[in-house]
Amino acid sequence: MSENQTTTAMPTTYDPKAAEQKWYDYWMQGKFFEAGKRPEAETYTIVIPPPNVTGMLHIGHALDFTLQDILIRTKRMQGFDALWLPGTDHAGIATQTRVEQKLREQGISRYDLGREAFLEKVWEWKEEYADTIRGQWAKMGLSLDYSRERFTLDEGLSKAVREVFVRLYEKGLIYRGKKIINWDPAARTALSDIEVEHKEVNGHLYHLKYPLKDGSGSITVATTRPETMLGDSAVAVHPEDDRYKHLIGKFIVLPIIGREIPIIADEYVDKEFGSGAVKITPAHDPNDFEVGERHSLPQIIVMDETGTMNAEAGPYQGLDRFDCRKQLVLDLQEQGVCVEIEDHVHQVGHSERSGAVVEPYLSTQWFVAMKPLAEAAIAAQKAGKGVNFVPERFEKIYMHWIENVRDWCISRQLWWGHRIPAWYDEATGEMHVSREDMAGDHLSQDNDVLDTWFSSALWPFSTLGWPDETEDLKRFYPTDVLVTGYDIIYFWVARMIFTALEFTEQPPFKDVLIHGLVRDSEGQKMSKSKGNGVDPLEVIEKYGADAMRYMISTSSTPGQDLRFRWEKVEQARNFANKIWNASRFALMNLEGVKAEDIDITVNLSTADRWILHRLNETVREVTRQIDSYEFGETGRSLYNFIWDDLCDWYIEFAKLSLYNTEDEAAKKATQSVLAYVLDRTQRLIHPFMPYISEEIWQHLPHVGDTITLAEWPVYDAALEAPDAVKEMELLMEMIRAVRNIRAEVNVPMSKKIEMQIKPSGEAEAAIMLRNEEFIKRFCGTSKLETGLHISAPEKSMTAILTGAELYLPLAGLIDIAQEIVRLEKEHQHLNTEVERIEKKLGNQGFVAKAPAKVIDEERAKMNDYADKREKVLARIAELRG
Repeated sequence: MSENQTTTAMPTTYDPKAAEQKWYDYWMQGKFFEAGKRPEAETYTIVIPPPNVTGMLHIGHALDFTLQDILIRTKRMQGFDALWLPGTDHAGIATQTRVEQKLREQGISRYDLGREAFLEKVWEWKEEYADTIRGQWAKMGLSLDYSRERFTLDEGLSKAVREVFVRLYEKGLIYRGKKIINWDPAARTALSDIEVEHKEVNGHLYHLKYPLKDGSGSITVATTRPETMLGDSAVAVHPEDDRYKHLIGKFIVLPIIGREIPIIADEYVDKEFGSGAVKITPAHDPNDFEVGERHSLPQIIVMDETGTMNAEAGPYQGLDRFDCRKQLVLDLQEQGVCVEIEDHVHQVGHSERSGAVVEPYLSTQWFVAMKPLAEAAIAAQKAGKGVNFVPERFEKIYMHWIENVRDWCISRQLWWGHRIPAWYDEATGEMHVSREDMAGDHLSQDNDVLDTWFSSALWPFSTLGWPDETEDLKRFYPTDVLVTGYDIIYFWVARMIFTALEFTEQPPFKDVLIHGLVRDSEGQKMSKSKGNGVDPLEVIEKYGADAMRYMISTSSTPGQDLRFRWEKVEQARNFANKIWNASRFALMNLEGVKAEDIDITVNLSTADRWILHRLNETVREVTRQIDSYEFGETGRSLYNFIWDDLCDWYIEFAKLSLYNTEDEAAKKATQSVLAYVLDRTQRLIHPFMPYISEEIWQHLPHVGDTITLAEWPVYDAALEAPDAVKEMELLMEMIRAVRNIRAEVNVPMSKKIEMQIKPSGEAEAAIMLRNEEFIKRFCGTSKLETGLHISAPEKSMTAILTGAELYLPLAGLIDIAQEIVRLEKEHQHLNTEVERIEKKLGNQGFVAKAPAKVIDEERAKMNDYADKREKVLARIAELRG
């Protein structure tokens, strides 16, 4: 699009589908979203939280990405060299599970294909869904720099992963060892904590009586997983528990198995809970594992990787763990060992991917030693060199987790992912960890892959070229903000921070903006099982991308969940239509006038000066609110200015000048103001509604190729016009009052009425005389009389304003008694307002904290309400005679 393009007529209605496809293609062809074209400019960087290549994006993604797009579009318009780097995550177990499921439908398993052929299938899946995600990004109107798109398994990121693994290994911070981990028996892999969903389950608490070896009695323990008793290595009691001190060091005989196990003392036991005696199963419980380590207890694994009982389970070998439980309980009851079965509601971990009940399981895995990494992150945060959390309260959640962090199990028994760079020499038994692939007759690489969060933890700097010193890394790192949900603070945000501090000596981003979940209209969490999910593409198809973006972003408050309501999307669509219709009317009356033609030194009308003042205020507020991530407040500011001030008031006032054939100078002045305000309004709304704003802006006479690169409006003190604001507020209050009275007595605007105005002083009288034409037009008067000494006609409706009293003689149309009732309600309302502010100003906490300006404004409002209250009382007295 060339400079100073001439306007073309806007269609009667806005067609989102046509505009969205047209403008996204145009933006892509123009490469307007590519960073690096402003080498002298300050940078602003966001790296997208990479969606998993497991399927379609959901409405939560739409919120996350829209907030980022609002920020990046604003900064780009403010002149920053703004980079929004896109990418996707290979998502380890999630993707492998989906592909295996697809193969099962064809009667094939991954083992039938073998590792290499299976991975080819997963890569095919990845390409399909990465394309799908790109298509969804485009539909949402996201201004991503696709020239820098990354994938967590691409060559550069794989190099970064190897480098991090080797460096941590060389520092002794990565090690291989046996520990209790979360085990998914269906997927046959270890899981990260985030891949475990804890669900409330109606289960049972089984009370088991273990006989003492010497025949002197028994000791009772309780468990929710009786099948694990087959792997018990001890019974533990508290060393200070007087009930059991005499039993410490004795042995019990494990029922069914007959193994002799000791009674030990350990402070881990809570002597106040239950019987005060606890069975210890080191291979199947993380706490028991630690007790076992302290007491050198045997670690007896009683099931295999599929959840099937093994040889250590004795007569139950070959049974599924839950079938074993049923049979074992029957046998224990028969032997008199299971003395009570109690109903018990408890939290049970389930695999997020397979749905299987997770088994705490002793396994040889790879771990990151977290304490040194966590200590560095804690020190940085406490020294003020960490990350700024928005809202601030989430910093406590982050700090609590990182201060109590455990070593991180990073190995997964999968085929899809970054394979662990460790090779074993079968001849010597040695292990080698290497940056480069190793080859040799006796060398074999570790079969496991890394937890998907390991590569995701490097995302802010690996995507920019680390470990190489690339130009992008030097220019765009650290990034400015991470936008993400509160549900992954522990598992992703924290890991990015400590990893970045370790390898780049800087936090990965300045701010972390935490948003909530998108819930359904009833406040329920969306899920496939409930069938209450919302597809963002369906919303876009029905209402357009701008409506979805505006609704979802301006309904959001940092850190809080939001409810998705279709009626709110419809309201956003109506808002877009309002902008379209107002712009279309304006363009029909601009006759080629440009925004640049504005001259605030000429004799502008009160309405012209007022709308420029309100635009200026809105520019300041919207800019501040976006910088503060207050998107809900931004939505209100934009809506109030565009719908109320611009459309409902200014355009109506402007019509008097636009249609005035006698005063060409006034017409030209209003045209230039309207062109200026319309242009700036499109720029302000653009980050929220990119398509409709581009479409309207391209119809305006303009300079530049696209609104995406148009300059962001800035506050201009020269546009301040408090006198025009005061004047317009009086006029608007008057018009509203007259329209309200008409509605109450059912007198339509088409029926002309007489009106008398009693200003409160000379200044107000001058305002009335100056704006007589506006008053007549908008109040629908046949006769208008203004004077300081006017007295109220006997039968008239009354309105008490700030600066004037209105009398509408409506003889024959009103009932005096009803008018008194109406005024009494008004008196009650004013009384409530006066009392509310008095209470506020009487609150020492408020007065101590509030700025002087705010206190003065509240006091002025209270005095105004009190003045109106007295005038209403006086009018009631007059009518009662």
